[in-house]
Amino acid sequence: MAAKKTKSSEENVEAVETSEKKKTTEEISAEDKKAKLAKLIEKAKKLESTVEESKTIDIKKKLKNEETEKADTLVPMEDYLKSSIHLGTRVITPDMRKYVYRRRADGLAVFNTALLDDKIREGAAYLAKFAPQDVIIVCKREAGWHAARKFSEITGIRSFLKKYPSGILTNTNLENFFETQLIFICDSWLDKNALADANRIGVPVLSVCDTNNFTRGIQQIIPGNNKSAKSLGMIFYLLTKLYVEARKINVEVPPIQDFIEGWDELQPPK
Repeated sequence: MAAKKTKSSEENVEAVETSEKKKTTEEISAEDKKAKLAKLIEKAKKLESTVEESKTIDIKKKLKNEETEKADTLVPMEDYLKSSIHLGTRVITPDMRKYVYRRRADGLAVFNTALLDDKIREGAAYLAKFAPQDVIIVCKREAGWHAARKFSEITGIRSFLKKYPSGILTNTNLENFFETQLIFICDSWLDKNALADANRIGVPVLSVCDTNNFTRGIQQIIPGNNKSAKSLGMIFYLLTKLYVEARKINVEVPPIQDFIEGWDELQPPK
């Protein structure tokens, strides 16, 4: 009888301990949930603060450090901003990530403007290695036709706007077949046929690349906005000036107003 009571007493003690353990576990679990919730709320507040800051950010102020570090830009930093050369797309490929400075609140990628200045110089130096008769420029995007045509007229580089005739570089049986040493394209996606032909015959490619472009098969990249007429106008204006100077071509390069319509009315973003 005493043994039964002892066993019953032990069971009661065990039950109480189990209940207390369960209660302690539930309390710990509740505390964990509260702690996690507090962390999430804190994180949300930080994100909200970041978004609000990016909404009111002044691009010119944000680029102040770049201006200070790089005072010898090809054109004033404000002119780069006016042309929107620094504005990419909402898509950033792995190939172009290294050229991106940040994202705006609306999701658009922003190029490092000082870096763009360097890459335009590099692109122009690469282009200047080739004589005008050894280069062609291909630009299917309508926004670039005006500036590309002006670039072609001044430098003497042959241009293919609107449509790139297939086979002119690869099919020797065509009447209009010819050979070239460099192909300059404005967009690796829209001008993919010219890029493919260049890769097929082993001709190097120079390309303007936006944040959404892939760079496979391209030897020299000029990062920048390749969707806008004013951005492409700025790029072609600078390349024209640098190419003419490097090749010592006896021709006068017109002002940027000839490359970008309505340039004098443009205002840099606030």
